[in-house]
Amino acid sequence: MLGIVAYALGAMYSPGPVNLLGLNVGINGQAKTSLGFCLGVGTAMLAYLLLLGWAGAAWIDEEALIVVSALGCGYIIYLATKIARSSADLSTDLNTDVNKHDHAPHLLRFRDGLVMQLLNPKAIIATLPIATLQFPAAGIQGVSLIIWAFGLAILAAGAPGSYIVIGSLVGHRIKSVGIIKYFNWVMAGLLIAVALSIGYEHVWVPIITP
Repeated sequence: MLGIVAYALGAMYSPGPVNLLGLNVGINGQAKTSLGFCLGVGTAMLAYLLLLGWAGAAWIDEEALIVVSALGCGYIIYLATKIARSSADLSTDLNTDVNKHDHAPHLLRFRDGLVMQLLNPKAIIATLPIATLQFPAAGIQGVSLIIWAFGLAILAAGAPGSYIVIGSLVGHRIKSVGIIKYFNWVMAGLLIAVALSIGYEHVWVPIITP
């Protein structure tokens, strides 16, 4: 059973679009308003763990994964544009304390975390071996499946939460809005790059491969 936790930690806490967004929110000084986003991520993982744990992988075929991946890429790009627009709205006064720019829009809410994780193909791929291989091998089913699913969902919610904390610690040391603005543009670019990578790997290649 320790193998389940170890695999989950490795899959959930490695850098990805959800965790990158958490880092961005932390650096922008919005850690206190990001709880909903983390809960949305955890709720999405709970849904996948329960659904795949009970129904297995039969409902996830190649065509369904392509559609989910395409939608996920679109949503990541949408959030990237929100970050870029928020960067344009920030004051360029380098003497402003960035930790007090309360006018910055709240980028991430429960809906964003839920939708983004539901449409994240990497979330599905990470959940599949847990729900369809590791759970059955460990005899986890019924009530124990629900308990494990909730526990792993809490771990999943903590993944962007940990990046938010790191970003917040870094953000408190930054006193220049100009640096925050530059970081937001870089983060938006990275998210678009992630979306294109997912699109190539999980949409384009499966479509052109016979």
